[in-house]
Amino acid sequence: MHYTEIMVRYGELSTKGKNRQDFIRQLGRNVRAVLHQFPAVKVHAQRDRLHVSLNGEDDKRVIKALQGVFGIETLYPSIRVEKDMATIKKTALEMATEQYHDGDTFKINTRRQDKHFEYHTNQINNMLGDYVLEGVPGMTVDVKHPDIAIRVEIRMNGAFLSSETIHGAGGLPVGTGGRATMMLSGGIDSPVATYLAMKRGVKIDMIHFYSPPYTSEQALNKAKQLTSVLAQYSGNIQFIQVPFTEIQETIKEKVPEGYLMTIQRRMMLRIAAQITESRHCGGVFTGEALGQVASQTLESMRAINDVTTMPVLRPLVSMDKTEIIKISKDIATYDLSILPYEDCCTIFTPPAPKTRPSLERSRQFEGYIDVEGLMKKAIDHIQITDIKPGEDFLNQDVDAFAELL
Repeated sequence: MHYTEIMVRYGELSTKGKNRQDFIRQLGRNVRAVLHQFPAVKVHAQRDRLHVSLNGEDDKRVIKALQGVFGIETLYPSIRVEKDMATIKKTALEMATEQYHDGDTFKINTRRQDKHFEYHTNQINNMLGDYVLEGVPGMTVDVKHPDIAIRVEIRMNGAFLSSETIHGAGGLPVGTGGRATMMLSGGIDSPVATYLAMKRGVKIDMIHFYSPPYTSEQALNKAKQLTSVLAQYSGNIQFIQVPFTEIQETIKEKVPEGYLMTIQRRMMLRIAAQITESRHCGGVFTGEALGQVASQTLESMRAINDVTTMPVLRPLVSMDKTEIIKISKDIATYDLSILPYEDCCTIFTPPAPKTRPSLERSRQFEGYIDVEGLMKKAIDHIQITDIKPGEDFLNQDVDAFAELL
């Protein structure tokens, strides 16, 4: 069955009271951005629900794209027909027949926006119910717990029928929870942290540190590809690539080996915080989970956080790796994250990094390098890319790269 419209019911934003309209407007903008590849689609964000007119576009592809948009609780693919009872009956019967399995029950649920339509709600329910019962032998009515629920809406611009309920991503529309940056590596954790931040309505700008020639162009493109996958939840993401080679080489040359990782992370956070402030964002997200690696102990977090008063937010802090991997598979970032390309967090890693670095020693060793000068050089040479859903930066199927594993 080919649908003509997708009706969207709102999730948590329906509780937002006086701010509801702002949330709805933002959701409308996000949906239009996510559906940019479907030029014929028209989006109408209204107070009670959002309507997506397909205008001939592929309904299955549009539904799949909408399922990733935060702020959507459920989707109802619908068919628009003329407000003619014979046509409405025929369409309702087609829906029931297509979904029917032996022993299934059904109900008709009508809403009538057009009060001038010739039949009242109960009359429509009864007429359609009788027609379906006659047309589908074996089907019975159950108004409380039906297997098939056919919804009929008589609106000013036509009659709309739907019988399928598809769950959306829930959460809040991205952009309603403020704006922040994410320190994106190429691993499993930071994409999951990005997803969880966006689910609470936060608009994310990605910050990615790269260190050529120690990290490859493929590693950079992998991070961009991860960003493209995550952009399906917001419509677009600004990707900020920060050159980090000189900083890492200087730290390796001048800082004691056990503190290489700590000073490197302090520099990353300093730069991220400065970029965050310059972009008028409210905080920095990371993919850190407590105790997962040497740099993610409480002592390390304290030594690294010391460089900024900017809020540093860690959605994964209490999660274990199994939970994180499950989410990464659910959101289709896992196969990309495990591609075997080095990122700058893994190069120059000492064999025995300090897991409980001293804050005083961290400050002391950081004094061995020109912090301000190195930061300025890096920030002066950042590059920004606006990344949209579905863009291809790897130019090959993930499965082909997985053969390298």
